[in-house]
Amino acid sequence: MSAVQTTKMSNFRWVICALLFLATTINYMDRQVLSLTWKDFIAPEFHWTDGDYGTITGMFSLFYAIANLFAGKFIDWMGTKKGYLIAIFVWSLGAVLHAGCGWVAMTVEGYDSVAQLGQLTGDAAVAIATISVWLFLSCRLILAVGEAGNFPAAIKATAEYFPKKDRAFSTSIFNSGASVGALAAPATIPLLARAWGWEMAFIIIGALGFIWMGLWTWLYDKPAKNSRVNQAELNYIEQDNDIAESQNRDNMKEEKTIPFFKCFTYKQTWSFLVGKFMTDGVWWFFLFWAPAYFSDQYGYTSDSTMGILLIFTLYAIVTILSIGGGYLPTYFVDKKGMNPYLGRMRAMFIFACFPVLGLFAQPMGAYSAWWPAILIGLLGAGHQAWSANLFSTIGDMFPKSTIGTIVGLGTMAGGIGSMSINLGSGRFFDWAAAQGSAFQFFGFEGKPAAYMVVFCICAVAYLIGWCIMKALVPKYKPIELED
Repeated sequence: MSAVQTTKMSNFRWVICALLFLATTINYMDRQVLSLTWKDFIAPEFHWTDGDYGTITGMFSLFYAIANLFAGKFIDWMGTKKGYLIAIFVWSLGAVLHAGCGWVAMTVEGYDSVAQLGQLTGDAAVAIATISVWLFLSCRLILAVGEAGNFPAAIKATAEYFPKKDRAFSTSIFNSGASVGALAAPATIPLLARAWGWEMAFIIIGALGFIWMGLWTWLYDKPAKNSRVNQAELNYIEQDNDIAESQNRDNMKEEKTIPFFKCFTYKQTWSFLVGKFMTDGVWWFFLFWAPAYFSDQYGYTSDSTMGILLIFTLYAIVTILSIGGGYLPTYFVDKKGMNPYLGRMRAMFIFACFPVLGLFAQPMGAYSAWWPAILIGLLGAGHQAWSANLFSTIGDMFPKSTIGTIVGLGTMAGGIGSMSINLGSGRFFDWAAAQGSAFQFFGFEGKPAAYMVVFCICAVAYLIGWCIMKALVPKYKPIELED
């Protein structure tokens, strides 16, 4: 028996997986600092309106979508180690820079202290609001560009450190960092802002990325060059590298791809774009506006015990229930004998019904703020399950050589949808608040009526999107490329 066979296999690949999990958690928390601090801490200082915040969140969505078109190619070009380091450095820098917006605004406008800004009135307040919005937009642009590199880099690292049979499991582990980040953010960020100011919340959460960079530099190298990976583990990681796999890879390289503009000639492309455009904005709306909603409508600030519990409960429901989103199509295929596309569309119809519960969030809020938290949580769980299956429809329809292109186009469509709903909602909320009782909808007046309108749009967006997708591609029809 050889020394390799008798040596116990190391398990360093799981250390790498843990690092990917941490990076994804930090990624999500950096994104959430603004939504958990703007209403109760930042807006009073900079005189922001809902429209100002809507502009910032809407443009962030667009920045992020555009950056995603190029992030994968950048990571491939730079390599996993350098590419990931650059990505997390950029987004951590962007996160920390938010903290300096008050100082820059104060300096540019010629005031002696940041504390003076919140006391301004009239044109002076408008000037501070305007310059601060532009400063935050600049920081959000940097944040978005960096954050776009997280998932391409993490997926590439997974492919390097895990054999094919383990990649789905390892990906699910690091991807759960998004859920953990969603739960950790409301429990920590508002408390940091209350204790040390909103600036320190950005600095502390942003600094986590720089700490991660040190761990990545120290621990990561390609498996064959990493001294922490012994030969037994390396053999396990590289088990797919046999002749048959080499031939498969060669065949994949020779597979024809669909030219970029030709993609738009297929109904399957438009089906995916519609699905993303109609629904991504709903998720981002609640992600960005839920803390402000509970503060506006019920008086529970993001740093109050009740405010923290409401947001935590919302995302706990999303995290727990969305796990089963991938099983339902399998049930329809294995137990009901449907083809994968039909089974997936049947499952997506069911998930599209979950958001309809959002119609009752505002009315039930008259009894308790817990009802909107629970109902929005169910809506969010439906979205996550819908989204997972929506991405899978690409593999059902398109050749592997074109999947990356379609994902990029879909990300752009989703970003445009998200920008529209966030930008539009902010301005709509300002208008409705100014109208007061003159604006009514379903028994609500003013700003509560505006929330009811947006909740109604979110509630039916998935069913409308599903119907359009079904009309465009009524049955399983994969794209076949001509020789």
